[in-house]
Amino acid sequence: MANKSEYLKRLSLKNPWHFIALGFGSGLAPVAPGTFGSLAALPFCYALIHLPLSYQIIVILLSFILGTIACQKAENAMGLHDHGGIVIDEFVGMFISVLAFPTLWYSVFLGFILFRIFDITKPLFIGYADRKLKGGLGIMVDDVLAGLCALAVGQIIWSALL
Repeated sequence: MANKSEYLKRLSLKNPWHFIALGFGSGLAPVAPGTFGSLAALPFCYALIHLPLSYQIIVILLSFILGTIACQKAENAMGLHDHGGIVIDEFVGMFISVLAFPTLWYSVFLGFILFRIFDITKPLFIGYADRKLKGGLGIMVDDVLAGLCALAVGQIIWSALL
């Protein structure tokens, strides 16, 4: 069996699907690629919170669809499910975590912290989805759920503060 870095050699940043799956290259970080992917999503999240809510939802849905396809294609090329370098799911989870957040620069950092907590700990149904679902959809769903949990907690925090 190949080590984790050997699987990455099966992907090419010249392939647009692999490029997307690797979070535009952020998933190539040698340590904590999920955290690096989430950090790379921050500028996109900041731009996202300045869009009207309907546009935010459209961006999230399109990102989910493209991300699912990219994850499946990267998984097929690697021959390995949910390699750590596949981080487009972190981007989508981050997008969800800041949905309808205030347009304050530090809003995205709250989303980041909450998303990473739920993504790393994978409580209850998030961990179940991570273990049971396969393919591109399986890669995406646990991060979508982590993003939804982060969103719920974030909205509670914002409603208490604002």
